[in-house]
Amino acid sequence: MFKSILIISDTHIPYHHPDLIPFLTKIKKEYKPDKIVHIGDEIDKHAMSFHDSDPDLPSAGDELKQSLPIIKELEKLFPDMDLLDSNHGSLVYRRALKYGIPKAYLRNYNEFLEVGKRWKWHDDLTLKTPGGPVYFCHGKVADVLKLAQSMGMSCVQGHYHSSFNIKYYGNSLGLYFGLQVGCLINKDSLAFRYNKTQRARPIIGLGMIINGLPKLVPMVLDKKGRWNGKIT
Repeated sequence: MFKSILIISDTHIPYHHPDLIPFLTKIKKEYKPDKIVHIGDEIDKHAMSFHDSDPDLPSAGDELKQSLPIIKELEKLFPDMDLLDSNHGSLVYRRALKYGIPKAYLRNYNEFLEVGKRWKWHDDLTLKTPGGPVYFCHGKVADVLKLAQSMGMSCVQGHYHSSFNIKYYGNSLGLYFGLQVGCLINKDSLAFRYNKTQRARPIIGLGMIINGLPKLVPMVLDKKGRWNGKIT
């Protein structure tokens, strides 16, 4: 049973927020989590996208080279971490499937990200908390509360960068929550140029589950888009 779960939202390394590591370092010190879950899209793989990629951004190889030092810092900070399979994270395997490349030719996540076996990837994850079981996935439906209702337990998801909220649902069996954890991207990166045409913009922050109760922790930014150094 886990009393303090840190949920790292979509980081999209190397197009992550520039204050990602200092922010997570302070979160770790403040909350002392006993379980770390990365909700998915740990790296972006923009050049491999099935959508149009920006020609002014790095190639797939250069993008990975830029990502590895940040991944190494993240592993040093959180040597034990559960990560969820995601649309960006799995792009290598999705591309391979499209072009008929057998799995035997591919390296696994730990190998190409050069991390130890204490980082473990899952399709989804259910953890026990003092408030009952909680289901984690990268992103299945736009309204996380509908997911909680269908699963019959509290649920956490990422994927939807502009969603950063907690909703509750109660029935005769108990009270459930839906936690949507936002993202930790650099919203000004060319990788997210599409945001400029969207009505809803990314919300930078992450989630916690403390003694079974959900909590949102926004990264409060100054006028230049940098973290103000405080945990709210």
